[in-house]
Amino acid sequence: MAEVNNEKLHIRLHVYNEDIEVTVNRADEELYRKAAKLITARYNAYSQAYKGKKGEHTIALMTLIDIALMYERERGKNDTAPYDGILAKLTSEIEEALK
Repeated sequence: MAEVNNEKLHIRLHVYNEDIEVTVNRADEELYRKAAKLITARYNAYSQAYKGKKGEHTIALMTLIDIALMYERERGKNDTAPYDGILAKLTSEIEEALK
């Protein structure tokens, strides 16, 4: 009998006005569902604001830019480079003191 892969899960996501079937890591299912809800909410906001003024493609691109901007802001908050330098300096000072 074929071995069942318990790590993967086949789910259906509702994104805006379309259902999308995807295979995801079981541990990531909730993240995919939250992502679909975020995309739908942002697309709906842009669609309502620009109804009749912009096409669906442009609204989709505006949605992508909006979500990418959120991502970049969060990524910037997680920059550890300044701390890495401080930790390296402290480590070298501690090693010098222990010699």
